Amino acid sequence: QLQLVESGGGLVQPGGSLRLSCAASGVTLDYYAMGWFRQAPGKEREGVSCISSSDGATYYADSVKGRFTISRDNAKNTVYLQIHSLKPEDTAVYYCAADHRGFCSGLSSWYMMYWGQGTQVTVSS
Repeated sequence: QLQLVESGGGLVQPGGSLRLSCAASGVTLDYYAMGWFRQAPGKEREGVSCISSSDGATYYADSVKGRFTISRDNAKNTVYLQIHSLKPEDTAVYYCAADHRGFCSGLSSWYMMYWGQGTQVTVSS
């Protein structure tokens, strides 16, 4: 059974940076597409980024393009989300998720079968 654990969240000032990690156990991530999602208080969950396993294709929400970078290290069984130029509106719980098909359906969560518990990111001065 694939288990995902996020880490790296915290309180950061606007303009700051964070690197979120999603460590997997139980199964190798080599063949999974991996996504990052976030949910702010009172808002619906939204897709932030996704990376396919087959060709490494990446997808980003318009609101994070140029500021967020998704990457994966299959040797470490870990996926990362590097975040720069944080804004207060980035405040949310960030979740990673895995799609066994190996490719992203854009930023859809429909096929994401495995989810982590989330890590809180708070952007505030």
